[in-house]
Amino acid sequence: MRNVCVIGGSRYFGRHLIELLRASGARVTVVNRGSTAPPDGVDHVIADRDDEDGFSAALAGRTFDVVLDQVCYRPQQAAIARRVFAGRTGRYVMTSTMEVYDPATSDLLRPSRPGVAVTERSVDPGVWPVRPVHTADEAVDYAEGKRQAEAVFTRDPVFPYVSVRSAHVLGGGARDFTGRLAHYVRRVAAGEPVVIHRDPFPTSFVNDREIAELLYWAAGAEFTGPVNACSDGELSVTELCSLVAARVGREPVYQVSGDGHASPYSFDRYYAMDNGRATRLGFTFSKAAEWLPDAITESLEA
Repeated sequence: MRNVCVIGGSRYFGRHLIELLRASGARVTVVNRGSTAPPDGVDHVIADRDDEDGFSAALAGRTFDVVLDQVCYRPQQAAIARRVFAGRTGRYVMTSTMEVYDPATSDLLRPSRPGVAVTERSVDPGVWPVRPVHTADEAVDYAEGKRQAEAVFTRDPVFPYVSVRSAHVLGGGARDFTGRLAHYVRRVAAGEPVVIHRDPFPTSFVNDREIAELLYWAAGAEFTGPVNACSDGELSVTELCSLVAARVGREPVYQVSGDGHASPYSFDRYYAMDNGRATRLGFTFSKAAEWLPDAITESLEA
């Protein structure tokens, strides 16, 4: 990869990804709307991806070996990118999400049986229905938007395409702008109750550096189609809290939700991914239980 375009990705694991690309010697072009400055040492193109004419004009004369799309949320954004980058890139990698598998967001999906993690075959973008969307402001559910975006890129492809379906991303300290890990660290350390479901089920996680490494790997590989990205080992919200408790020296206090709403990462259904395809293709995952203690320590220090 000599010439790489990253759409979005100026913070959190996107910054790790750019660091990996730069360290490899690649020329990196970051495209965003200008609200966040990219890391030093990259080309910066300011453009609104929802404005097709402006997006295309801003990239006029540029071609790329790979495009890494960190911020594609809707099918119309995928359709615009498909037209703009046709003939301009040799490969396209979209950051997707494990939420594409969530049966709570689509009547077309069935819940996983406990202990049977979902594989990429559970949601086939080649046959997933795409609802016509006419304006950039038209509302589309986050998970459904990702599913339909994948479908737009997959059908009648104009370049080799990969979707990386990321597990819940956890990182320590100020890197994690979501504040979700910090939520648990604060509450357990303060002795405040963590709201959970009566019988919380496990889910999948990935470290912020590991997802960057997988995206970098996917950019330089040759496979196409969806790939699950999660660290080895499933964890329930109570197991996560136990790891936090071991670091803060205080046992967690739980409060069972009375209305179905609970803390992030508490699920009333089995919600985990199988990373077997990526493993067979050559990526080596870490174990979630091994990196989480360090991430918790970073949150404590922050």
